[in-house]
Amino acid sequence: MNETSASWGPMAPLDSESIPISLVAHYVFCPRRAWLEAVGERQGSSYAMAVGDSVHDRVNDSSETEKVVLRGMVVQSVRYGYHGRLDVAEVLADESLKIVEYKATPVRGRSEVTEPTRRQVALQWRALEEMGRTVCGAEIYFVTQKRRVALDLDSPTFEAALADVEATRAVIESQAAPGPLEDDPRCSRCSHVSLCLPDERKERRASRRIAVADPDAQVLHLATYGALASIRDGRIRVRKAGEEISSIPIERVHAVTVHGNVDLSSGLLRELMWRRVPVTWCSSSGRVVGWATSTESPNGAARVRQHVASADGRLDLAREFVAAKIHNQATLLRRHGDRPHDVPLLRRLVRDTLDAWSLPVLFGIEGAAARLYFTGFTTMLEAKGELFASGFPGRVGRGATDRLNVCLNYVYGLLVGDCLRGLVACGLDPHAGFLHSSQRNKPALALDLVEEFRAPVGDSVVLGAINNGELRADDFWDVGGSMRLKDPARRALIAAYERRVSTAFKHPVFGYRVTWRRAVEVQARMILGVLDGTQPTYVGIRVR
Repeated sequence: MNETSASWGPMAPLDSESIPISLVAHYVFCPRRAWLEAVGERQGSSYAMAVGDSVHDRVNDSSETEKVVLRGMVVQSVRYGYHGRLDVAEVLADESLKIVEYKATPVRGRSEVTEPTRRQVALQWRALEEMGRTVCGAEIYFVTQKRRVALDLDSPTFEAALADVEATRAVIESQAAPGPLEDDPRCSRCSHVSLCLPDERKERRASRRIAVADPDAQVLHLATYGALASIRDGRIRVRKAGEEISSIPIERVHAVTVHGNVDLSSGLLRELMWRRVPVTWCSSSGRVVGWATSTESPNGAARVRQHVASADGRLDLAREFVAAKIHNQATLLRRHGDRPHDVPLLRRLVRDTLDAWSLPVLFGIEGAAARLYFTGFTTMLEAKGELFASGFPGRVGRGATDRLNVCLNYVYGLLVGDCLRGLVACGLDPHAGFLHSSQRNKPALALDLVEEFRAPVGDSVVLGAINNGELRADDFWDVGGSMRLKDPARRALIAAYERRVSTAFKHPVFGYRVTWRRAVEVQARMILGVLDGTQPTYVGIRVR
């Protein structure tokens, strides 16, 4: 190692918070990635991260500290305002320390040390010296190849690492998010790519598919009345009348939806919150009555801007929600309906939304489109749906008594739940909307986002379940002329909905295939992009 200067650079501001060394390493890799980490976006995942977490859990167990090996040692530089944790520090005979940093996956299969790792170790080294320890060297241990690589750190590396601390501090204290990288190979191996969406921010066809696939997990629907869900031995166990009726590993659960009178144990709720698994409660008719999620929420500053924008009004966002909704209604009616003269009228209303100068005018256009669409809605039903069509009075929300509206309301409730989860995942407040009023104590932004998915997801599910014979006349209770869903109908609609949202389609803007459930979160992040300033406009999904 080359000798280094005693002058290490400017001291940290006295009133600044200490920065994690890991955050500096993120900055060296990509400033936007550091921003995402700083605002709480830690949901990115990759094979390298999974292996790395497993390795570091074992390495950083300080209870296994031996006489000549220090594991999980905390280091801090008060002078420069950063802190971190060593994987391993080996104590040599003269009491000096050798830093050993564990890495899970070499770059391109080779044991190459990246520049972020070099800066990370340089900061660990400086912090140890400030703490009065002598450091004699550093090595990187690649666990997948079981090979050590020695580091030769010189003065420019130490100086650059300390400069990175201040640069990282400036980025995370900035009011605006850094722009995403453009056509950069780093994006293809970044664990945060599904949160950052760098190519998608340009709002044109992506040059590559870099958005990760849906997680290997599922939404767990608890719909057996009188059941109790609890956790034991790492599995969610559902029991009724003392008998276990279902069991699933909790690692396979992406979210939980509770339908009607089903109980969750406090232990299960606590575990779900620790794992950041959201829970949504629905009434027996499908109306979302509440949700719970972890207090760890990203993008707090963007959430503040969301509330300001909601109060001031963002007609551009409201227009796009309505335009995408009407466009998709016209497409569904063109594909499956028998009123071809209504489709051009709906297309004209889409164009009219672009000229709407106020929300009342926009609501008028939306209402006119709804009347046209639902007048022809029953023409999309086949012979098996005659019973559903005969009692259809037009679109009715809460208080619906006919079979078709009851089914639509139930599936719309499932869709609202998915939109809630997509918005909460990126830190937005589901209550602060731009089309629906936030004053009515409803999840306004979730209802905004639902609009463009109503026809291609919600309506398609109901029409398909009826036309395929999955719903029958005896799947409903007739309570004084008011229809209610029986358990078989609820199960059929849930199954049909899950099939639909798990179906992949070609995203009309970005050009790659994505499931409908993943598309909900992508669109939520596009709203976030408008609010945090990383993209100029919002473009809704329009199916062809």
